[in-house]
Amino acid sequence: MKIPVIQIDAFTDEPFSGNPAVVCPLEEWIPDDTLQAIAAEMNVSETAFFVPRGDKIGEFDLRWFTPTVEVDLCGHATLASGHVVLSRFNPELNAVRFHTRSGALGVARRNGMLELDFPSNPPVQVVDIVEIAAVKKALNASPRDVLFANTTIAVFDNESQVAALRPDFATVAKLRYPWLAATAPAESDLYDFVSRFFVPTAGINEDPATGSSHTILMPYWGGAVR
Repeated sequence: MKIPVIQIDAFTDEPFSGNPAVVCPLEEWIPDDTLQAIAAEMNVSETAFFVPRGDKIGEFDLRWFTPTVEVDLCGHATLASGHVVLSRFNPELNAVRFHTRSGALGVARRNGMLELDFPSNPPVQVVDIVEIAAVKKALNASPRDVLFANTTIAVFDNESQVAALRPDFATVAKLRYPWLAATAPAESDLYDFVSRFFVPTAGINEDPATGSSHTILMPYWGGAVR
């Protein structure tokens, strides 16, 4: 069996930067343990696998694996998969749709770039003082708010606090909800907020960029009073 292996650096136009993803187009699904072994061998934050969805042009089933586990949602590997389809397999298309654990996700051409269509997942306030204390311990810092929406979100007052974080990854892994993002308002007019994402239980201490966390962060910052 020969499987194409394509590495894409997402969110950048500079070599050796951005967020690397590996994309493996398949004709049909192969065993899960083989998918996981390939992802472990690639050793990037996510390896994506997709297969055509019957005879529907531009529709595929898509799955993502970190080096250690399969995940429910991944932004940059979806973008990378869309790029592979639209540039190599179906260049005549303007959009592609992936069917995933998190529903149907779109990648479309827009103004010479690619646009992701992802779900919105607004967070709720965490009120459990034990969980809040555990988050503070894991981050070695005190966020002004702790939120949750299948990922724990620690909100800080400014960008410098987020940049200075030195998490205890062993403690992060022991959190009740061990996927942890830290965020704050941006200090530049070029963007609205900053974030970092820590997920040691998935074999990634810190992900360079995380689309799934932005399904939470974007509705939060879009509606939050800053």
